[in-house]
Amino acid sequence: MSLSDLSVHVATITKKVGDKVYRSHLLRHSFREEGRVLNRTVANLSMLPDAAVEALRLALRGEVLAPVAEQIELAEVRPHGHVAAVVGTMRELGFDRIFATRKSREKDLAMVLVAGRVLHAGSKLSLSVLLAEGTRSSTLGQVLGVEGADENELYGAMDWLVERQGKIEDALARKHLTNGCLVLYDVSSSYMEGKHCPLARFGYSRDHRRDRMQITYGLLCNADGCPVAVEVFEGNTNDHQTVANQVQKLKGRFGLKHVVLVGDRGMVSETTIREELEPLGLDWVTALKEASVRKLAEARVITPSLFDTERMAEIQHPNFPGERLIACFNPYTKERSVKRREDLLQTTERHLQKVQEATQRKTKPLQGAGDIGMAAGKALARTGMGKYFRILIQAGGLSWCRRPGVIAQEAALDGIYVIRTKVPAEQMNAEQTKAAYQALSKVERAFRSLKDMDLQIRPIHHRLENRVRAHVFLCMLAYHVEWHLRRAWEPLLWAEKEPKAHAGKKATGLNEGGMRVMRYRDLMRELAAYTRNTLRFNQAEKATLTLYPTPSALQQKAFDLLHLKPAM
Repeated sequence: MSLSDLSVHVATITKKVGDKVYRSHLLRHSFREEGRVLNRTVANLSMLPDAAVEALRLALRGEVLAPVAEQIELAEVRPHGHVAAVVGTMRELGFDRIFATRKSREKDLAMVLVAGRVLHAGSKLSLSVLLAEGTRSSTLGQVLGVEGADENELYGAMDWLVERQGKIEDALARKHLTNGCLVLYDVSSSYMEGKHCPLARFGYSRDHRRDRMQITYGLLCNADGCPVAVEVFEGNTNDHQTVANQVQKLKGRFGLKHVVLVGDRGMVSETTIREELEPLGLDWVTALKEASVRKLAEARVITPSLFDTERMAEIQHPNFPGERLIACFNPYTKERSVKRREDLLQTTERHLQKVQEATQRKTKPLQGAGDIGMAAGKALARTGMGKYFRILIQAGGLSWCRRPGVIAQEAALDGIYVIRTKVPAEQMNAEQTKAAYQALSKVERAFRSLKDMDLQIRPIHHRLENRVRAHVFLCMLAYHVEWHLRRAWEPLLWAEKEPKAHAGKKATGLNEGGMRVMRYRDLMRELAAYTRNTLRFNQAEKATLTLYPTPSALQQKAFDLLHLKPAM
């Protein structure tokens, strides 16, 4: 960076107070706005020696550059814009006050744990490397005043943070939940490295890692998908077994007299409704399981004619007294189901064909009904499509055919799902009920962000139960920050599901203002290119000056959407 390229000047201001004269030197940026010339103070140079100020003044005029080059050096350049966005957003959200009202080293370290997870997802050891004295990786340690913190301090801050989890979640609930609101709840799991954590159990792995023990955790969000609370359970805990804790949390800790809990069909079970929700007066929205939907179809309560004019119809059935059943049809889901089923049928037939060929080979052919049947059973188990085939095993070979009746019966339900609720239609009509259930996709989006490159909650290497809970909690807090960033930056980001009003983004790659749109991570990298630059004056060993470049149009827009200034 050349000093002569900076559109700034040095202004000397003299002020007399009584018999004393005070002189200050300010680095100012001049710019035009609506035909007027305005000045913005970039830095206060008053701490510099007069010779250094004069040298800088001459350099900005383009004079005596050779001597100035010997007196001033660019000592340090650090990526800063992404840190300013994340830390600034955390302060706007009040995290520094929610964590604790008094300033402390532990609070600053807790702030850096959450910000570090948003900026540089990784282990606590890798975060301590980014905070090392003199690092040029980012300004995170400088901005939060914890430069030089090691991994042991960070582990201590995790313990400090998880002790305050209840109070922090209570504060978030007061901001984002109100009486009568929708509350979204879903459960996921993540695998662990190691076998010594008391929470680690083998269970249904959503990560498809049956070889690893895991933990289960439930996430509470408001209707917009903003996370409010998270709870960790043993890895073999069933989804519906986690609901009772959330009900007690909503009614007891958060003090909400009435909410509408929205949960998936596997979570809000008959037992949960009867024993946990209704006795406490909580309303709920969920969906029928596939077996129940099939029974309604067999009883011709649900027929294709229901969806002749609309893709939604409200029905009733004596098996669900006092409940509203809303049958919904999604043609895209139907198309996907048809294709998936046919692909699996063809794959199964290829596996069976290999078994048949094994019975016909010349060398050591597969023989005997028992051996052939075992091989055919393994072939069917690989795809789970056994109910769609009729198998005939003979001493000399294997034959099969599809069962068209079973396939047709299954296909009749493609794209159909049934939402159930007891919320009165006057309070929530069919469209609103459907939208409430579909809002669960926002929790699924949270789990994707937690598990993938954004926040990397997995794999979990912690051994102590308290540290595992702290790790999951700080990941939830990091997603809370990311959620607000994504919401503010929506005009600059690709939409996961492009709304019709913004369909032009996909076609042109530009938003309505003509600015380029990108992925969230790419925007973070763009902001990281905004640097904090430190100049050192050789005449005075400790005399330094911090300068910030002029933001690009995209960087400035990102900060404007957050209502933040990049210099901090």
